[in-house]
Amino acid sequence: MGDLAKNFSRYEFICHCGCGLDQVDPELVAALQRLRNRIGRPIYVNSGCRCAAHNAAVRGARNSYHLRGMAADIHADMNPVELGRTAAESGWFRGIIVHAWGVHVDIRPGRKYWRL
Repeated sequence: MGDLAKNFSRYEFICHCGCGLDQVDPELVAALQRLRNRIGRPIYVNSGCRCAAHNAAVRGARNSYHLRGMAADIHADMNPVELGRTAAESGWFRGIIVHAWGVHVDIRPGRKYWRL
């Protein structure tokens, strides 16, 4: 599978349905590594790449950036709001949505979308 960055491997981003899709954008991985370095704690990827079938099964957005390998749902051993704010303040992500379980981050083009 191989390492993508110091603290992230390709395996962490594989589609959960078992199809093998693992086309993650290197810019996303680099941003996650910088965020991990900033918070000084491991970041866990709940969901990375998704094929269309799996995205539909989890009721993901029709044009989800997970489909393009440009998004990840993450958590760390810290409050999700704090993680989301740190991600937003970093400027490395364009889309950030804080949930009770963790944070969705993406590198969408264009205007930023933050729901903290």
